[in-house]
Amino acid sequence: LILLIIFIVTAVNYADRATLSIAGTEVAKELQLSAVSMGYIFSAFGWAYLLMQIPGGWLLDKFGSKKVYTYSLFFWSLFTFLQGFVDMFPLAWAGISMFFMRFMLGFSEAPSFPANARIVAAWFPTKERGTASAIFNSAQYFSLALFSPLLGWLTFAWGWEHVFTVMGVIGFVLTALWIKLIHNPTDHPRMSAEELKFISENGAVVDMDHKKPGSAAASGPKLHYIKQLLSNRMMLGVFFGQYFINTITWFFLTWFPIYLVQEKGMSILKVGLVASIP
Repeated sequence: LILLIIFIVTAVNYADRATLSIAGTEVAKELQLSAVSMGYIFSAFGWAYLLMQIPGGWLLDKFGSKKVYTYSLFFWSLFTFLQGFVDMFPLAWAGISMFFMRFMLGFSEAPSFPANARIVAAWFPTKERGTASAIFNSAQYFSLALFSPLLGWLTFAWGWEHVFTVMGVIGFVLTALWIKLIHNPTDHPRMSAEELKFISENGAVVDMDHKKPGSAAASGPKLHYIKQLLSNRMMLGVFFGQYFINTITWFFLTWFPIYLVQEKGMSILKVGLVASIP
């Protein structure tokens, strides 16, 4: 159940990133935004996501996965929802408002993947952790396959505003489910002593979110931690590998649907289907 919830939340996480790409043609037309302006709005998410990565990890270590993820999920759903109302502002402010909403979306979503990794480390034995991580990571591609046609249909049938409001409401519902169903292994009401002992003895870090006596002074970000990471060749390899993967993925999350509409003359319904293929 824990892995299923993480999978669903991660799928919605990626769908919320892709909302503007599906609705982008209609948004740009109604708000009179140029391609350059849309480029800045698309990039706002990435800037905020980058800035919040390390602070987000520190917040997770300090306050625990459930609490930080709850706030993260609620606020990214809120800023997704509010994007559906930017047309209420004068045109001169609508683009700025959309930029701000996308920036705050990236800011709010930044802790999500580190939190996923922490929850998997807390719940799964070492030998099962790779499989569990692969499953929740696959949600990002499942998300594009599932939500792209849905978002395309919403844009066509109800207007671009409903792409954001519907996804925001889905996020609010998931926030309530998250609060009710997600627990630390040691706090879960249905966790038996035998199961807790089994996963703990096989590598699960079941007490990860429990503060240890005397650790308060040592907690918090340390500059030498970052230096150690940046001097690790394996970490640098992972960093650059992920960077090049993301450059391709981000094209499909931003400009690809707009390209299909403007250059290939596809309808938004067809774009939703085609965008789900990659």
